[in-house]
Amino acid sequence: MAFKTDLTQLGRKARTPKTPEKAVLETFPNPHPDLDYTVRLSAPEFTTQCPITGQPDFAVIVVDYVPDSRLVESKSFKLFLGSFRNYGTFHEDCTVYIHNRLREAMEPKFIRVTGLWYARGGITIDVVIETGTLPGSCKILPLDKTSYRGGRE
Repeated sequence: MAFKTDLTQLGRKARTPKTPEKAVLETFPNPHPDLDYTVRLSAPEFTTQCPITGQPDFAVIVVDYVPDSRLVESKSFKLFLGSFRNYGTFHEDCTVYIHNRLREAMEPKFIRVTGLWYARGGITIDVVIETGTLPGSCKILPLDKTSYRGGRE
């Protein structure tokens, strides 16, 4: 299958953007726009910083979406997530921001972003935001199927 692309990061050397605002989320045409299907992107090594203390915060970011006409290109998504590494943000704001940027870039039929944040001070904060309508023919994998946090099965 031939694939013509105007992607600027895939297959090329690309630096991690300094901030999430500078990151470019690239998309490409959905090769199956006539079908409803679910895509899951999991980032088990996500890091950002507390905006007050500058201490690192760690999370598993899980994105489930049903594409419409566009899909997100995974390298640009990886670079986007990497741009948070030295960026100060609260867990809730960060998770919502990731959702909003992906929704804006792809305009999916449905999208859910889950931030499973590791404990700090003995408290975990988990954030879920979703928009759109999940088609009846699509399923979302349960989060308990992920074993990213400390080897939990």
